[in-house]
Amino acid sequence: MSLRTVTVTRYVTPLREGGSLPAVVEADDLGLYVLKFRGAGQGPKALIAELLAGEMARACGLPVPEIVLVDLDPELARTEPDPEIQDLIRASAGLNLALDYLPGAVAFDPVAWQPSADLASRIVWFDAFTTNVDRTPRNTNLLVWHRRLWLIDHGAALYFHHAWDDPQGRSRQPFVPIRDHVLLPYASDIAAVDAEMTGRITPALIEDLVTWIPESWLCGDTPFADPEAHRRAYADYLLRRREQPHAFVEEAIRARSAAL
Repeated sequence: MSLRTVTVTRYVTPLREGGSLPAVVEADDLGLYVLKFRGAGQGPKALIAELLAGEMARACGLPVPEIVLVDLDPELARTEPDPEIQDLIRASAGLNLALDYLPGAVAFDPVAWQPSADLASRIVWFDAFTTNVDRTPRNTNLLVWHRRLWLIDHGAALYFHHAWDDPQGRSRQPFVPIRDHVLLPYASDIAAVDAEMTGRITPALIEDLVTWIPESWLCGDTPFADPEAHRRAYADYLLRRREQPHAFVEEAIRARSAAL
């Protein structure tokens, strides 16, 4: 199993509410996708986090739009009048990442739509596991589409990889920012879902997913001798993070109790 690869044929519109200026694009399979640019401010690390976290979420049974690799021709910049978009397209030539566009989806609003305790607990558990700092009331990164909650935008997850100092030590740390999670008030079953969620993120899954990271995303200023060593570091971090006991689960439970 691997990700599909599509080629951008048309730039449709920017999504300016996103800090990295993602865009709706059309691809050669006639589908519409939300494209995350490799040349955006967060760089390829955001795409790696999107790929790994998004596919682990899917393995956990959480609803995530299809993730695809996207080949982007820099010549597409010639058709765009906005200089900022032109520069972004040229800086992102080659492989990028995109999610299936969900037409008509609306942003999650806890006043209008409340998840079950089980679903909320699974999402909170997962975001604590992946250290996702970007699922707060200010920026939920949750959509409601066809009366179902969908998880989007995991580019801010796995923030340990922005500084590769002691990743193994960091893998055992709690995740204090979980106290700001938008679904924490509804997540009353975090301890109950721990074993099942851990079981879904198997060592085999982790070992497989890291091989999906394109080599072009693993270049640059890193402490690794080659892409394989870089992939190995991601796998080692995730394998150790899934080992019991889970300090991130204990922290999420404590944060929820403190907020009640």
